[in-house]
Amino acid sequence: MNRYTIGLLILAVSLALLIFNHGAGETFGVDNDRFAELMRLLTLTTVIGAGILISRRYTFGKVARDLAIWLVIILALIVLWLYRGDFRSLGDRVFAALVPGQSVISRGADGTTEIILHKSMNGHFEAVVEINGQAISVLVDTGASAISLSWEDALAAGLNPDNLTYSATVRTANGLASAAPVRLAQVSLGPITRRNVPALVATKDRLEQSLLGMSFLSTLGSLRMEADELRLRD
Repeated sequence: MNRYTIGLLILAVSLALLIFNHGAGETFGVDNDRFAELMRLLTLTTVIGAGILISRRYTFGKVARDLAIWLVIILALIVLWLYRGDFRSLGDRVFAALVPGQSVISRGADGTTEIILHKSMNGHFEAVVEINGQAISVLVDTGASAISLSWEDALAAGLNPDNLTYSATVRTANGLASAAPVRLAQVSLGPITRRNVPALVATKDRLEQSLLGMSFLSTLGSLRMEADELRLRD
């Protein structure tokens, strides 16, 4: 392995470290901005040094072509670094569009948090929420007055449906059904968390999928639909 290859490997490793440590602010104890400056200096030194070394063994045309190829590669790596946040957001959006219930988390410059949900193939907005520490798939339903859990999901969330009092009546896709009022210790959609949330538990086999209703949605700062996206802001 020649010095030219070693230099390029150092550049690649340095870029990877910057990408993975962007949130920490430092790489090997050095501020990321200064580390990036050092990386740019190393890039320039590598290119110049490689040109001097290669020019002794190859024709000018081959040297110029090889340097141009590597310069394009280096510029591509720099672009990836500069726009890493945009590329990560794009990847999250593509993944969310392919996987029902997968949410995209966006944070504004003012510190607000926004959850973006994509419409699933059935035309509904689905989300995976954490209820009492358990991940549960739900339909977002602004027409439901409260979070409504199926018998199975209530059991998964640590409740005991057999010991509940089914004193309320709810309308489901299968008609009217009895439901038990409960309080959920914790409900989280991404980084948005609410505690002691009112909810209902439907009787067994009466609710096909749990609903994320207004007892949670009404606590949000805003809820708006844009094309095939539902945006929920804390």
